[in-house]
Amino acid sequence: MRNKKFKRREFTKSVSLAGIGVATFPLIKGGKDVSQKLVILKNKGNLKISLNAYSFDKPLRAGKMTIDDLLDYCAKIGFDGVDLTGYYFPGYPAVPPDDYIFHVKQKAFRLGIDMGCTGVKNDFTWSDPVKRADEKKLVKEWIIVAQKLGAPGVRIFSGTLSKENFSWDERAKWIADDIRECAEYGKTHGVMLALQNHNDFLKTASQTEKLLNLINHDWVGLMLDIGSYRTEDPYKDIVANSKYAITWQMKEKVFIKDAQVDTDYEKIIAIVRQSGYRGYLPLETLGEGDPYQKVEALFNKVNVIVNR
Repeated sequence: MRNKKFKRREFTKSVSLAGIGVATFPLIKGGKDVSQKLVILKNKGNLKISLNAYSFDKPLRAGKMTIDDLLDYCAKIGFDGVDLTGYYFPGYPAVPPDDYIFHVKQKAFRLGIDMGCTGVKNDFTWSDPVKRADEKKLVKEWIIVAQKLGAPGVRIFSGTLSKENFSWDERAKWIADDIRECAEYGKTHGVMLALQNHNDFLKTASQTEKLLNLINHDWVGLMLDIGSYRTEDPYKDIVANSKYAITWQMKEKVFIKDAQVDTDYEKIIAIVRQSGYRGYLPLETLGEGDPYQKVEALFNKVNVIVNR
């Protein structure tokens, strides 16, 4: 027994001290011990790649693609997970029937595809509490959908900035209160809220940080959208907000001021790792072109860097 404990300790040590560990395990074959070497690859940061369904927005909305088709595509390409935005469920914004939710959950499980966030298109920027009550109802209903689906979070927005005459700080207070109320509801159902910075009410890294601090709730984090900053150095903004990220929107392009340029994924993955984030990196492609080809190309690019 002492010898077995020693071997396990030595194996653990060899794996933890090296990027690649080589251990020897005794196997029983034909009544004899046969020594076999097993190469253990170190998982660098536990990063996995998932797909945001919005990449296929046009075919999904046109009825040329279903969620089933999307899951099959994810399995074919090699994605680890998927974010199934609520827009693509039949009848949205109404809650889909349980049999459909459970069908999607079962199919994803059989394909080995993990569930990331689902999401809604809410707007908390309105001053009218009746309007915002409807928005909170939407978020809460989809928290229940996420729970049934087995998704750990619901993506939400702050809003599209209504044109009423209120200052940013005035709006931020009631937006934070509304999100905090929804987060309390999410907490009782084991579902987090992922607030996305989307160049709407939240345009800058400092605004995003300020609102998250106003919300100040353990069940709220940031869906860090790398393509929604419009500054001279978006990577600086991404670094500033990265400590709040509980999930990401990994896009093909970032903006330098108002000009779109290809994302430097070497730099992005380095930022992700430096932030200590461990989890899924949902990819999202936008704009013209064949989404099947665009998504596969982005997956291949990011996959090489993540697993280097």
